[in-house]
Amino acid sequence: MIDTERRSRATEAFFGRRKGKALRGQQAEKLEALLPQFIVDLSAPAPQPLNDLFPAPSERLRLEIGFGGGEHLIHRALEQPKTGFIGVEPFVNSMQKLLARVEEAGAHNIRVYNDDATQVLDWLPDGCLDQIDLLYPDPWPKKKHWKRRFVSQVNLARFHRVLKPGALFCFASDIDTYVNWTLQHCQAHGGFEWTAQNAADWLTPYEGWPSTRYEAKARREGRSSAYLTFKRV
Repeated sequence: MIDTERRSRATEAFFGRRKGKALRGQQAEKLEALLPQFIVDLSAPAPQPLNDLFPAPSERLRLEIGFGGGEHLIHRALEQPKTGFIGVEPFVNSMQKLLARVEEAGAHNIRVYNDDATQVLDWLPDGCLDQIDLLYPDPWPKKKHWKRRFVSQVNLARFHRVLKPGALFCFASDIDTYVNWTLQHCQAHGGFEWTAQNAADWLTPYEGWPSTRYEAKARREGRSSAYLTFKRV
């Protein structure tokens, strides 16, 4: 199924709940103190260059959409201190967990946004990102909900606009229908080249990949994962 209808903001409900278990007093206080230090302010124009979002010069810029528990984002930020990372996650508990780790590790090459990722994509300037990561996104498994999947022609157009030529879109999932959906949508868009040469290329985790809790759950339940890499052309 390839959707070509441009959906309005009101229908772009790509995520479900915003809150889980209530934060304890100290957790809530820390989130309230840290979030203003790291959040991207979309009410102001994007800085030129975008690297100015970060306190130290950044050689590359990456966007992670739906960072969940933050395991991958914090790992990459510490692994690549000269890369600036923007992480988007509307789930309050996940944001609190990430920012606590950011403070502990001193990962100041991270900036965050706590709402709809399409708002960040529309705010970003053309050709500014080296990579977009969409890792284990909500699969919305019921067919009637497939329109809520983040991969769509509309969002791929957003990706294509903000990625530099030759930049990467990386997608990981343990849901076969969403993997196939993503391959079909990227092929239909025409602006993304799947880089796989053989099965090992998409069955093997990305270099330096830290296993996440979502991936561990998938393996416990007997599902394998696919790691797709597309080049922006």
